[in-house]
Amino acid sequence: MNSPSLSGAGTELKEIYRRLFRAFGPQHWWPGDSPLEIAVGAVLTQNAAWVNVERAIGLLRNNGLLKLDRLARLSPAELAPLIRPAGLHNVKARRLHALLQWLDALGGFSGLGSMPTPRLRAELLACHGVGPETADSILLYALGRPVFVVDAYTRRILSRYGLVRGDEPYGELRPALESNLDARPRVLNEFHALLVRLAKTHCRSRPLCTGCPLERD
Repeated sequence: MNSPSLSGAGTELKEIYRRLFRAFGPQHWWPGDSPLEIAVGAVLTQNAAWVNVERAIGLLRNNGLLKLDRLARLSPAELAPLIRPAGLHNVKARRLHALLQWLDALGGFSGLGSMPTPRLRAELLACHGVGPETADSILLYALGRPVFVVDAYTRRILSRYGLVRGDEPYGELRPALESNLDARPRVLNEFHALLVRLAKTHCRSRPLCTGCPLERD
């Protein structure tokens, strides 16, 4: 079976968005008070429940460290105990350190404004431990770039809806979806957040289809 091209799927995706927004309203994503906090959260949330990520970010905040000039001075060994609640703290400390060093070398988020999105994505992916989903989360939520985040929830919901197979390579599925979606960052942001909400309320590993906003008539 060939991977679906999603050609002409824009109408169905728009209807999914409309139903979810009507059911759940705006999600105010991504949780974070600054681009730096959002980027840190994107790294820490890898294989972690968000409640544990919030605990780790709280530790950084309480220690007055949610500023790039302070975080970037810390070694992975110094970062690790501060992010322990997020799990895999030694691994994530190295990943976070690499991202922070890259940001610091470019002068922080203000230094990224003129960089084209494809180059930004390539440089993010070159940072140790930053994969496509993390890179696109940073691009969309921290930098307001018009990209769509394809996570496990997106794959699960859209495959059950019959629009995708669900196992397509990330680099194939993301542009296919983007070509059928409203390109405004705020809409891409809201759509992804709504899919996450649906995955937690109804479209779980074991689905709860009764009352699902996407339940077919």
